[in-house]
Amino acid sequence: MEQKIHQGRNVKRFREMLGIKQEALAYDLGDDWNQKKISMLEQKDVIEDSLLKQISNSLRIPVEAFQNFDEEQAINIISNTFHDTQGLINYSPTFNNNPIDKLISLHEEKIALYERMLKEKDEMMARLEKLISK
Repeated sequence: MEQKIHQGRNVKRFREMLGIKQEALAYDLGDDWNQKKISMLEQKDVIEDSLLKQISNSLRIPVEAFQNFDEEQAINIISNTFHDTQGLINYSPTFNNNPIDKLISLHEEKIALYERMLKEKDEMMARLEKLISK
């Protein structure tokens, strides 16, 4: 039995891993998007390629991650990789390029960007208050 990939659920998983709210993703996608529309999108089994590309650019996650991530397969890989032997972990994975490391790195970059944006906003507010008080 072939398991179908639920692309909307994958969008939700990655968005939540990055700590991004639906409203923020909607804002990144454009004026015709809102929280409710993102919620409905995350319920769709299949998302149009052009929209997946937009989401990919916004979250900085490859389109393939939304198209190919299967939670059941990931659990199977984890359960087949880690074995508890008398309280010790027999750790013998096969190493590939780790997408989680890339996600963490991108998340840290996004946090740094948000911090710079907040600093710029504070500086702008200070300048505006200075102009108003003249």
